[in-house]
Amino acid sequence: MTRTVLTGGQVFDGTGADFFPADVALEGERIVEVGPGLRGDAVVDATGATILPGLIDTHVHVCLSALDMMTNLNMPFSYQFFLAERNLRTTLDIGITTIRDASGADLGIQRAVDDGLIDGPAMHISIIALSQTGGHGDHMMPSGVRPDVFQSYPGRPSAIIDSPDEARRRVRELIRDGANVIKVNTSGGVFSPRDDPRRAQFSMAELRVITEEADRAGIYVMAHAHGRDGIKNALRAGVRSIEHGTDLDDEAIELMLERDAWLVPTLGVGQFILDRIEAGAAVPAGIEQKARANAALRADSFGRAVRAGVNIAMGSDSAAEAHGDNLIELRLMRQLGMPALGVLRAATGAAATLLNIADRVGFVRPGHQGDLTIVDGDPLDFAVYPGNLRAVYRKGQRVRGA
Repeated sequence: MTRTVLTGGQVFDGTGADFFPADVALEGERIVEVGPGLRGDAVVDATGATILPGLIDTHVHVCLSALDMMTNLNMPFSYQFFLAERNLRTTLDIGITTIRDASGADLGIQRAVDDGLIDGPAMHISIIALSQTGGHGDHMMPSGVRPDVFQSYPGRPSAIIDSPDEARRRVRELIRDGANVIKVNTSGGVFSPRDDPRRAQFSMAELRVITEEADRAGIYVMAHAHGRDGIKNALRAGVRSIEHGTDLDDEAIELMLERDAWLVPTLGVGQFILDRIEAGAAVPAGIEQKARANAALRADSFGRAVRAGVNIAMGSDSAAEAHGDNLIELRLMRQLGMPALGVLRAATGAAATLLNIADRVGFVRPGHQGDLTIVDGDPLDFAVYPGNLRAVYRKGQRVRGA
């Protein structure tokens, strides 16, 4: 088996500790040694570069690329799968080697990546985000037409549930269909026509059934939650991560700390939506107002969460933010008060811990999978990502870079 050594660079190991000079040795799919003066069959010069764990984005939607409703409505049903292939390739291009898809991708797409049929990062899938009738996920228009963003088919069931019994059955279906995580919308959203992000959705009885069924299967629940009540209901029901967390009050932060929950802040998406609307994207009435109201709240909540010591993992919400622009999130987290090394940790070791895969990815250490992102120059200058990318390794093989 060939032993490849990356030599002459510095390492960020994913823990949040400072950089240190070291070589990294790879054999097969694994990192086998980290330290000075290593020898190998093949040597890769990493002088002037920093070796990071492969980056992780914990909130993407690879089956979507456009926020324009008319564009989506005019796409043939199968077009989404070809979009997913392009979006996965684009995501790997910028150094992201693992993603969590927060609604849309199914087991077939995940397996196509695993089997090497298509090029992309490793995937964790939720398949579909559960919604109550009239909630974020129910796109019924005033005309009576429901232009579902994600139509149901075998392997991706309907998102809509309205009782504890329906919740139990749908979670069991998603687990049967291959979900690694269950996603639920516990508040209204920005990009849904007739709900309010400030208002909670689902009863506590429904939420508890969802988390109970996920826990029984050994997986966890992620919750789309903007408003305070939706956030706190989700936490009290036992969800692992709050996605967006737009309006975190003191009680919500205390609950997150008490329950060791996670925040995935998706900071860039609000401005991206506004930019797309200003560029002429056709969206239902009211979405622009909701996006503007959420942007300032989310920045304040993120800063307060950082200062309180809440667990935070990087998530971009691509395609609500453009695929390939995922790493804007690093710059925004730094601008809003997260220490620079903490930002890198949020996109590596912390994200792996959230996804329950820290035993194999997210860190540069012997025994871990050889997923690495190598960047030139100052690794803490987040404004230049991904333009500073030198190479990407996945499972010990160089997949991007000379």
